[in-house]
Amino acid sequence: MKGIGSGDEGGKGDYPEPLWRAVNLHTHTWRCQHARGDVAEYVLQARERGLRVLGMSDHTPMPDGRWGSIRMALEDLDGYDRAVEAARSGGGTLRVLKGMECEFVPEFTSFYRETLLGERKFDYLAGGIHLFLLDGEWVYVSSGVRDARGLRAYTDFFIEAMRSGLYAFMAHPDLFASAWQSWDREAAACTRAMLEAAADLGVPLEINANGLRQWPIRDGATTRQPYPWSPFWEMAAGYRIKALVSADAHRPEEIHDAATCRAFTLAEEWLDPSVSFSWLDSFADSRGA
Repeated sequence: MKGIGSGDEGGKGDYPEPLWRAVNLHTHTWRCQHARGDVAEYVLQARERGLRVLGMSDHTPMPDGRWGSIRMALEDLDGYDRAVEAARSGGGTLRVLKGMECEFVPEFTSFYRETLLGERKFDYLAGGIHLFLLDGEWVYVSSGVRDARGLRAYTDFFIEAMRSGLYAFMAHPDLFASAWQSWDREAAACTRAMLEAAADLGVPLEINANGLRQWPIRDGATTRQPYPWSPFWEMAAGYRIKALVSADAHRPEEIHDAATCRAFTLAEEWLDPSVSFSWLDSFADSRGA
């Protein structure tokens, strides 16, 4: 069977208080080549669902065009910029933020800082580590995290990305759980290192609903969704980290579907909202038009 929220479930206009349940900072448009819909359609859905803050965060184009089949093309950046700016001028109670989900590519740090955050005045960047460096080669998490050495390399790379200071939050930190399928000593050690760094640096980590929309995977004798991974977040509760819940919407209906609702419920089971999610109040106040 397919993962939770594969359909169009979810009630309309039913986002309750507090603010952290009315914020989505992870949203993709057709420009990334594996999503549907444009900014205006997501804004319409967000208004219908009662969101107060919607952050657009499509996959950033790379200056050299790498990974182009699953990323925005550089020539689409102007259109994306205009679409978000148009939505921001639409009025109403919904605040629309302009962001990007960015791989951590050290040689593109100036592009992120000077072009996106500087020249184009993006409100935030989200760190999305889908690829990392292993023995000097770029590998996907799904293929690179197959043994202890790969898992440790991913962990070190993820922590390096947090230390860069580029990112307002780190998306799906437990993405490695889609490849590393059983909770063991190695998984616990790497999770601990990531959580310690996130707590020390004050970088929020994301509980990502998109893993709840995917096909279940085998974990020992049972099955589970690829992520979010319960052991990761149960350990996170001991570090009093900053966190957020995101739809990681790839079509407008996913702004508040069953997967997103489930992610909110899990977040309250795993973490103390008054500790982990309170940072979103000041974040929302400090960004946007």
